[in-house]
Amino acid sequence: WLMVENGWEFNGEDGSDRDGLNGASFMWEIYTRANPSYSGRVTVPVLWDRKRQTIVSNESSEIIRMLNSAFDGIGAKPGDFYPEALRAEIDAVNASVYDHVNNGVYKCGFATTQSAYDRAFGELFAELDQLEQRLGQSRYLVGGTLTEADWRLFTTLVRFDAVYVGHFKCNLRRIADYPNLSNYLRELYQMPGIAATVNMRHIRNHYYASHDTINPHRIVPGGPLLDLDAPHNRDRLPADA
Repeated sequence: WLMVENGWEFNGEDGSDRDGLNGASFMWEIYTRANPSYSGRVTVPVLWDRKRQTIVSNESSEIIRMLNSAFDGIGAKPGDFYPEALRAEIDAVNASVYDHVNNGVYKCGFATTQSAYDRAFGELFAELDQLEQRLGQSRYLVGGTLTEADWRLFTTLVRFDAVYVGHFKCNLRRIADYPNLSNYLRELYQMPGIAATVNMRHIRNHYYASHDTINPHRIVPGGPLLDLDAPHNRDRLPADA
């Protein structure tokens, strides 16, 4: 969860995982295993093909699509988070959410001018306001169907109050201050298997201890206390079967 001098590390500490497949100590070793001459950026996530010993993709938007359908018929659980009839709307929602929210928090946090920060800040909260309104009318982002658009938004929402409000100066409102967004976040978090993928201590430690240009002393705050297991009210809106 921590980027050190050599980048992303597999150290097995504090509940994190070691690389049990290739035995790498750092993520850059995975990149150079795939391409010994590689010297570019080392990013996560990474989808690794252990048969071909190479990286299939390091782009989350591609990986989520692959995991959605590539293993159908060979043991994958049923379900489709990118149904053909909804693809145009999903793509439109994804584009807006990515630009203004997923990437918007980073535009705020890494802005080097006041004008750049102000622009990103305004766009971020305008988009959150629109999403709050949208989720007042429908159970999920694309009607009553849970899609990849919801999971792409979830990854930012679940980190927002713990990290982005303070670390990235996204402090006009918390997600907790949005009734629909906060209940929606809790519904997604409480779906089977999701909570096990979220370690709030790792999230806080990663951001506050990795970005020394923003937080040079790497002091990690002790809070906030977030109760994502609290009951939600999303059942008041219909969901597709």
